[in-house]
Formats: sequence, C-alpha cells, structure tokens
Amino acid sequence: MKDENIIKGQGAQRNVNNRFDRYTFEPDDEDLENIKTTFTEVFPKTIVNQVKSADLPMEYSMNPYQGCEHGCSYCFARPTHEYWGYSAGIDFERKIMVKKNAPELLEKFFRKRGYQPLPILLSGNTDCYQPAERQFEITRQLLQVCLDYRHPVNILTKNALVLRDLDILKPMAEQNLVSVSLSIPTINEELRRKMEPRTSSANNKLKAVEILSQNGIPTHVMVAPIIPGLNSDEPLGILKAISEAGAQSFGYTLVRLNDSVEPVFVKWIETAFPDRAQKVLNLIRSMRGGKLGEKKYFDRQKGEGNIAEMIHNTFKIGRKKFFEGKEFPKLSTDGFTGTREQQLRLF
Repeated sequence: MKDENIIKGQGAQRNVNNRFDRYTFEPDDEDLENIKTTFTEVFPKTIVNQVKSADLPMEYSMNPYQGCEHGCSYCFARPTHEYWGYSAGIDFERKIMVKKNAPELLEKFFRKRGYQPLPILLSGNTDCYQPAERQFEITRQLLQVCLDYRHPVNILTKNALVLRDLDILKPMAEQNLVSVSLSIPTINEELRRKMEPRTSSANNKLKAVEILSQNGIPTHVMVAPIIPGLNSDEPLGILKAISEAGAQSFGYTLVRLNDSVEPVFVKWIETAFPDRAQKVLNLIRSMRGGKLGEKKYFDRQKGEGNIAEMIHNTFKIGRKKFFEGKEFPKLSTDGFTGTREQQLRLF
C-alpha cells in the first residue's frame, strides 16, 4: 500500500503503539486492507457509567459496544481501546467488544434501592447504532427496557439505523422519555466518506432528522467536530439544513487530538489530504496553544485564538438565524417507579 492511497472504509491507516504495552509490532502493509471485523463477547458487571466530567451536561451514560466500526480518525474514544490490550488504530475499528448482557444489567440498575432517576446518555463513548447493532440489536433491547421502566434516555449516534426502532421511540416520546441527537459534521458527501467512512450518508442523516421530527421525537444535531481547513466553512449550511429538516437544537465541538488519537489523525490527514495536511494541523495547533490536544475541563471545549473565535461567532450567527424561538424539551422522570409496573415501590 502506498501512502498516497487511503485504505477505503477505514479512518485509521495503521495500528498505533499501545502506550501500556512493552512490546509492539507493525503488520505488513498488504495485510492492512484485508483485516476483517471480529466481535468478542465481554461480560461487564455494570452497564451504566457515572459521568464525572465537570464540563459535560449528562450524569450517566451507557455503551453496548466497545470499539466502533464507523472509522472516524478523530474519535476521542480511541484511547479507551488500549485498556483492553488493543491499539487505538485499526484495532479500534475492527475488534469490537459486544456486551450482550447489557439489557439485564440495565434492569438490575433500575431496580437498585434508592436509585433516583436521571436521563441516561445512550452512547457516551462509542456509537450504539454502529453497524454491529444490525446483528446484535443490543441498543434496541436497552430501549425496550427503558420504555418498560419509563426511564428517560438521550440517544447520540451517527447512523440512520436509529429509524429501525421507531416502534419503540414513538411511545417513549409520547411519555417524554427520549430524544435523539444525530452527529452531522459535514453535508459534503465526498468529505463525509473520508471523515467517517462507515457512517450513514449525509442525506440519510438529514432524512433521519426529518422522519424523527415528523414522529414527534425531539431531535438535536451535534455538528462535531469542527476541523479547521476541512469542514469549518460548513456550519451555516449545516444549521440551515438541519433546521429545515426539523431539528430543535444543536451543539458543536472543536476537534482535539488527545493521546493516541493524535498519531491516528495525523496519519489519516496526511494520507487523505496530503495537499493540505500541514495547514490543517497548524490551524488545529492555533486553537490549542501550539498543541493538537487539550484535556483541561472547559478549555477543551472552547479552544483559543482567532480561528476558534471565528468558529464560535459563526455558530452564534447560525443560532440566531436558524434556531431563534426553538426550544428543546426536558425529558421526564415522573413515570419511573423502579418496576415495570406503574405503582410506586414501598421501600
């Protein structure tokens, strides 16, 4: 494989060293294009994670899969794969761990004595509607448990596969128990194929926003990440398109390349866009104090410098122009009793 030819269908162009391993090896180039996705069942003891980051708005999250087939080179979740002994590179996209016992664990969590319900983010790390979900349907089962227990859940995904579960989402929405956030960092389909090679097309995502909205399901869009020199000219076009499709709100983030995300992204940008790779990397550094990443709470969201300020101002204009007067509903915990039945628990 020559460097100028990107491996189609992958974000990572190679495995990167696992920072916890003493020994590493690099497979032959000709093997990289033929790596097949494998699935390994794992048996966690819990499925709901408490979110302790001060600058994130959610209290709980859950992830039915570890690793993600979507192949976004900038994915902040890549370093978590290293704790399993894998690489944050190709391994993250091709070695997927599956939590088949997740629905059972979620029901157990709901039945804990003294639990006070708060909305759970379904996908705080890796995508709950990645291609593996077509086969395993764990996300669908989790949503059914949430419906049975009348527990609110926020869904975050890059995949229009969420429409498969309209039969569960609609009755949840009728009880104010669900919202869906679609990640749409670009509506340029040629760029989308390179940035997130195994996600739904931009048109299919916009259609999903429209269908969800038509079915009474509160719909949010994450325009994320914004990568200067790649998609930083798109915010106003994206905001106009998602507003017309029925989205009620949006959010955005600036790209940050922490830990082992950095070498994956650098290799990807040099391979996919060799003519502007250094320009893009330098623009990112201009937002991150000369670095490519940032871990400080709140600072990691804002960035710094003229480029970051320009992006923030563009979104302010877009909010006023396309979303003024729109409100996103707050999900309800009123129906949760800790049982599948409606009556309250005595103890």
